[in-house]
Amino acid sequence: MKISDILVSQPAPGNTQSPFSEITSTYGVHIDYFPFFRIEPLTAKEFRAQKVSILDYTAIFFSAKSSIDAFFAVCEAMRVTVPETMKYFCTTENIALYLQKHIVYRKRKIFFGKGTVDSVIDTIGTKHKGENFLIASTDTTKPEVIKAFTRAGVKFGNAVFSKTVYSDLSEVDLRKYQMVVFYSPSDVKSLVAAYPDFQQDSLLFVTYGSSTAKVLKDNGYSVEVEAPTPEAPSVSKALLLYLEKMK
Repeated sequence: MKISDILVSQPAPGNTQSPFSEITSTYGVHIDYFPFFRIEPLTAKEFRAQKVSILDYTAIFFSAKSSIDAFFAVCEAMRVTVPETMKYFCTTENIALYLQKHIVYRKRKIFFGKGTVDSVIDTIGTKHKGENFLIASTDTTKPEVIKAFTRAGVKFGNAVFSKTVYSDLSEVDLRKYQMVVFYSPSDVKSLVAAYPDFQQDSLLFVTYGSSTAKVLKDNGYSVEVEAPTPEAPSVSKALLLYLEKMK
């Protein structure tokens, strides 16, 4: 099958160069972008239903930029002023730096790990073990995060600050494409929610991450290309290798 049109379930890259530029220039493939879902902060009413008092906590744990935006949006909606003494712990430096959008960045109160929850636990160490941590989550708190904080013996609670909202996929003609790229399990869930009886037929699916591939397969679909792999750490590289073989 000749691949001429690919749909990527993400927002268009804007003014930055797309990671798929080489695919377009080398193979003449047309690529469209359409996000299959978006993350929205909870309303004040939705957050209050969890019966969580933000000011009871002295430290916040973030694993995503969207959680940071949602946390401060909820605080604003509830008229909660976050104290200057609040400490912030993030899984990566990139996420930690994103805090600058909302607060003055001070190293004495912002800490980060090396990409995993366990690395954040190492950062907490004994120095910050006395803090009361609030885990800021999207939709649900990942079990591995709860387990890591429990093993560490630190005091913590968790709260959902945002929710996943599926896009209206009726705006997209999926049959126009030979290939669709999914980056998240929520992309797949959006497809299933919009078209419960969707038939894949000859449409090829590409996934990033084992959890995304698993959700697709669990719903009865096949995966043509999976990333990351040792040879292809990104979707764009995986597609380049695939299209090269298809020549």
